[in-house]
Amino acid sequence: MGRRIVPLTLDNLADLPGPCHSCVFWELDPVSGRAAVESGKAEAEKEGWISAVLLEWGSCGRIVYVDEQPAGFVLYAPPAYVPRSQSFPTSPVSPDAVQLMISRVLPAFQGQGLGRVLVQTAAKDLLRRNVRAIEAIGVLGTKGKERPSCLLPAEHLLAVGFKTVRPHHRYPRLRLEARTTLSWRRPAALDRLLGGAPQEPALRPF
Repeated sequence: MGRRIVPLTLDNLADLPGPCHSCVFWELDPVSGRAAVESGKAEAEKEGWISAVLLEWGSCGRIVYVDEQPAGFVLYAPPAYVPRSQSFPTSPVSPDAVQLMISRVLPAFQGQGLGRVLVQTAAKDLLRRNVRAIEAIGVLGTKGKERPSCLLPAEHLLAVGFKTVRPHHRYPRLRLEARTTLSWRRPAALDRLLGGAPQEPALRPF
């Protein structure tokens, strides 16, 4: 199998799984987000957000393809571009960090280490841009339909190297020093899946 990990752009935004290509949970504040969904303008708002971040800050995500099929993605941005994060009790994200907003690996590709590879690829991108760390607001104590789909379970963040920097009974904030990912090794099973050396320019749902 062959793998490509590429930057997220307006051209490949539609390759994000399911409703993710029109989700504005993180991109808008709660009131504006509800208004966008109710008016049917969420997809346009998402495209506008991606365009603005690309123009003003640069690449804000990666998509991984396996045998030319979209397999997963990761999305990240400076906290100034993530207004929804201010709604959580463990905000704000540290000034030296970028926020990991959301990531997904499609069911057919889960359990192969793609989530970890996407985190590492994002970290390498940020290191090139002199960003020290990635932070994320995780969620604890909820399962299935009770868990907001756009929040990353804290246990999975911990599993890929994040550490808690601000504890909370439900919404802890976690941090990953970008430089630590340089020493990560890709599992042999993932090498077999992806078929050889990685191609630089990109999580099961986290």
